[in-house]
Amino acid sequence: MKTILQKQRHERDELLSRTYIRRRISYDPSRLLTSSLIKLITGPRRSGKSTQALMMLRNKNFAYLNFDSPELLASWNADLVMRMLDDVYPHYEYLLLDEVQNLDQWDLWVSELYRRGINLVITGSNAKMLSSEMATVLTGRFLQLEMLPFSLEEFFDIHHLELHRLAPEHQVEASSLIDDYLRNGGFPEAVANRTVSQSYLATLFDSVVWKDIVTRHRVRNTVEMNNLAMFLVSNICAPVSANSLAETLGFANVNTVAKYMDYLHEPYLFYYLSRYNNKLRLMKKAPRKVYVVDNGFVNAKAFSLSDNLGKLLENQVFVELLRRGGDVEKSLFYYRSRNDKEVDFVVRDGFHVKRLVQVCYDMGNTKTAKREISGLLECASELHCDDLMIVTNAQKNIVERDGLTIHIVPITEF
Repeated sequence: MKTILQKQRHERDELLSRTYIRRRISYDPSRLLTSSLIKLITGPRRSGKSTQALMMLRNKNFAYLNFDSPELLASWNADLVMRMLDDVYPHYEYLLLDEVQNLDQWDLWVSELYRRGINLVITGSNAKMLSSEMATVLTGRFLQLEMLPFSLEEFFDIHHLELHRLAPEHQVEASSLIDDYLRNGGFPEAVANRTVSQSYLATLFDSVVWKDIVTRHRVRNTVEMNNLAMFLVSNICAPVSANSLAETLGFANVNTVAKYMDYLHEPYLFYYLSRYNNKLRLMKKAPRKVYVVDNGFVNAKAFSLSDNLGKLLENQVFVELLRRGGDVEKSLFYYRSRNDKEVDFVVRDGFHVKRLVQVCYDMGNTKTAKREISGLLECASELHCDDLMIVTNAQKNIVERDGLTIHIVPITEF
């Protein structure tokens, strides 16, 4: 065991020696580390969780356990590990547990460490396990931070441009970067090497499906699982239901589809947006719209024969709303009016509808503009909301209609 931990220490030190892009985060890492609460960093694989944890702990005396290591898991003995950590990391002040959900009954062990007063930083890539188990065993003892792939703003930072203060001579480059991000997304390693991003993202997508879903849940019908994942990534922004998917894909059991959809959400791969309704029963019955955590997966895996920039932009806006704290269970929805007009995103604060956000790649066509504006206004009237926005690729305008103001903004301003 000591040899395994020494190897992991070398791995930790090598990772600490690298130069990383500083993320735009809303919290102060130094203040977080002074808290005795568990610091839980969640998000999809390869989105930068481990890097962020390492940067938080850089220049601190901390121990490190990487649970993505089959060697560590196969030799696991909790008491022995804790004794060996003292030898490998003398007088450590913090303990970083990377991808801890891979350890059986990890929550009970973490609870014990917490009771012993160990200052813990944890990363994990499984939404259901982390949220449910942390909430039950460790209620009130943790702070959860979510890491997603690079935002558009961070993507511009990497290219040494300020997204919101672009000089005229940078407009052409900025337009090219926006299109690149829209199509290829923001996973750090894909951003670092765009020439192999499609191959990398295709491999990452498959790894999540096969390793985090098929293997973990012992899925027997792997063909059905793969078909469902491929269908969803090829139909982002579309309304889906377990019944419609079972019929389309030939599943014999609707419950299997519902179960597989949950599995695909657990590793932060797909999200399902409910249709807003004040009556919970009706909201649960309506189809949900499907989104993927990063546009690059669409480009790498979808069996689409042509670009659909409108859907890519809508998916990008959805992920940005998640990044701002949107919750598909509590505060983020879509809506259809009584006349079947749709608004893409309803942002709710408590029981109050705070904002309606429509997404339209190009408002240049008069017919398109009329359709988007009239639909937004009808939904606004039914939901009693006056904060209205249409996000476009590049257009900007203010429209006054029916006593309401609609802000049409480019994605750079959004």
